[in-house]
Amino acid sequence: MTDVWSRRAFLSTAGGGAFLLGTPAGRPAARASGDVHDGMRAVWRGLVLGGELPTEEEPFRSRLVALGDLSGGWLTAMNPGDSSLWPDLGFSTDPEMLMQSYYRLRTMAEAYVRPGTGMTGSGALRSALLTGLDHLHARAYHAGGTPYGNWYCWQIGAPQALLDLCVLLYEELSAAQLADFCAAVDHFVPDTVVGAYTGTSTGANRVDLCRVLAVRGVVGKQSAKIALARDALAPVFPYVTSGDGLYRDGSFIQHSWVPYSGTYGAVLLGGLGLLSGVLKGTPWALTDPGAQIVFDAVERAWAPFLFNGLIMDCVSGRAISRGLAAADVRQVPQDDHARGHAVLAGILLLGEGASAAERARWRSLVKGWMARDYYRRPLADESLPLSSLARLAEVERDPAVLAVAEPVGHRLFGAMDRATHRRPDWVASLAMASRRIAHYETGNGENLRGWHTGSGMLSWWGATYGNGQYADAFWPTVDPYRLPGTTVSRKVLADGAGGDWGASRPDAVWVGGSTDGEFASVGQHLRGLSSTLSARKSWFFLADTIVCLGAGIRATDGTMVESVVDNRNLGASGTHALTVDGAVQPATQGWSAAFPSPGWAHLAGFGGYVMSGGGTFKALREQRSGRWSDVNRGGSTQVLSRRYLTLWYDHGTDPTAGSYVHQMLPGATAARTAARAAAPGWLTVLANSEVAQGVRVPSLGFTGVNLWQGGTAGAVEAGGPCSVTIRERPDGTATVRVSDPSRTQTALTVVWHRPVAEVVSRSSGVVSAVPGAVLRLGFADLTAAAGAGQEVVVRLG
Repeated sequence: MTDVWSRRAFLSTAGGGAFLLGTPAGRPAARASGDVHDGMRAVWRGLVLGGELPTEEEPFRSRLVALGDLSGGWLTAMNPGDSSLWPDLGFSTDPEMLMQSYYRLRTMAEAYVRPGTGMTGSGALRSALLTGLDHLHARAYHAGGTPYGNWYCWQIGAPQALLDLCVLLYEELSAAQLADFCAAVDHFVPDTVVGAYTGTSTGANRVDLCRVLAVRGVVGKQSAKIALARDALAPVFPYVTSGDGLYRDGSFIQHSWVPYSGTYGAVLLGGLGLLSGVLKGTPWALTDPGAQIVFDAVERAWAPFLFNGLIMDCVSGRAISRGLAAADVRQVPQDDHARGHAVLAGILLLGEGASAAERARWRSLVKGWMARDYYRRPLADESLPLSSLARLAEVERDPAVLAVAEPVGHRLFGAMDRATHRRPDWVASLAMASRRIAHYETGNGENLRGWHTGSGMLSWWGATYGNGQYADAFWPTVDPYRLPGTTVSRKVLADGAGGDWGASRPDAVWVGGSTDGEFASVGQHLRGLSSTLSARKSWFFLADTIVCLGAGIRATDGTMVESVVDNRNLGASGTHALTVDGAVQPATQGWSAAFPSPGWAHLAGFGGYVMSGGGTFKALREQRSGRWSDVNRGGSTQVLSRRYLTLWYDHGTDPTAGSYVHQMLPGATAARTAARAAAPGWLTVLANSEVAQGVRVPSLGFTGVNLWQGGTAGAVEAGGPCSVTIRERPDGTATVRVSDPSRTQTALTVVWHRPVAEVVSRSSGVVSAVPGAVLRLGFADLTAAAGAGQEVVVRLG
């Protein structure tokens, strides 16, 4: 279906660029002299190498030496055989190994042309490169050859590396070799691959294919190929309403059902940046006005998921299982920070083709994210290609670029069932699933146990703590049935349960919510993956807390059902103190206990939890061990151990009406947690049932209600399913936001039983707004709104 280790492996093993290979776009001198194709080739070389590096400065000096050492080792190990160039990369049945062979040659070519590697201009290395290219061409990648296995290897992975090699070694290759290599690319990547915007030729994949066509045109001096590549980008730009691409609400989907801002999104950013750079100033310059949609998406689609240099796992699909690859000789870790750094580099690269104001703004954003990434410093990230490293270093060292602070606000992404919530001292993300969005993505042996990431996984990070929460071997060691925030049947699932490539979509439509841009009411009709589990879950995102409600929790799997309050990764040796109702609990590994609710808990170094519902909640300290190969067949087999503190509700076996109510207070002290628990009037639960869930917080002027069907919760009444968020302001006004997450209502009436003197403004979707003793709102067909909210501003009576 798509790439296995390709993008990630190229970055982590090459030491050089793969798809984020940035340097400022444009080399006027090269453009002005000689053939336009020669000029473009010079520009591409500059793009993929990143220009001249300060070879005597760190981290470049060490990285260049390491690049030379790695290439020297591969030079020594090269031993051409019938179906291999290296003994460990036999490609007779696995094109991944053919692609990896080209990646190794691509890395060695960088060591050959870059100063400071110790292999610069090496005759032995030159000879090996030419031998390797001819061998792979003769044995596998040639005109008339028959592709097998993963399509990506033949159409994107191998040809991208091969064409980069042609650029880097252009003066070393004969005309016959260049012609043969171009013919091979033409065979495996014919013009027809971009003939229709469908299948594997959409979104980031389409950008990758256009890159192949464009560079093929540059190397072979075929203008028609370059023009085709430029024109074939056109379908990538417009907003989509289904399938792959960018949505108006900032969502980015790949593989039809999977939120993918974090990995495929990075490919799209970097690929468009590269293409914009090489086409700039030529007859094929990228002038499509639709490209502005991608520029606008930097802050609409990518920035909301970036925090302190990381990009949230909820938009990285199966890439979350790529921690340490068994084939990576350097064992460079891949995690949310590494993926985030790649996105930062992609933003900078795209900025070279944006307006001056956009470029300056993005550089300030990137500098802020870099400065705040204390967990994994971007300039020490060995997974970054040297060109991206140079770009990030230039921004970090430029005193004219001022770092921009993280914004405060809430963003709902209805098209991909995701939400992000930002406060001054912490940030959270929520992952859900519906008929439109998969529970998780598995495929090619990756992300084998990500089953429940769409079951309401609530992730959060502090501004100055917890940024390694999911980066520090979380995915191979966490209990996959106890992901934070989820409600899950303990029914045992097989690896890859539910099917590959986003097949695991539940039969649920009410997923989404409403927000005023700061606070939000979000809900999910949860249907379990490969189980009978059903539940209604709501989250109310507020100033210092997230109020979590669950109701109608039922299943008939014959197994336990649990709702996880939180599951904190304490690292390899963490002993963070847990206090429950004022009493410090044992720090012994394996300790567990049950506590009556209402009650409260506080985990030192993280925050507090207030349990307001009935029943009991449980706590467990445990040390868990796992290997990356457990969740990704290409992963390292090294055993890793991490300690966890888990809080959860046990709903018992086959519950019929399970429920919960609790608050999560990131960063709260034990004293503040206890004070919140002792102030029952702070929060009023208006409803917690299968009809409605809602809360009111008078001190914030907040009322949030999720109606699963027509009904009433507190002062809010509706004739059908909807989400309502109300904010009453000190100036006597109020904002009412209403959405239909189910996308089923062709007409809707909402009544707020609150005196209203005047309707100040209303959205176009609000067909009537009648003030008086109550506020009566009428909405037109909401199905086309795709879950987006409608707003009414009123003056209270």
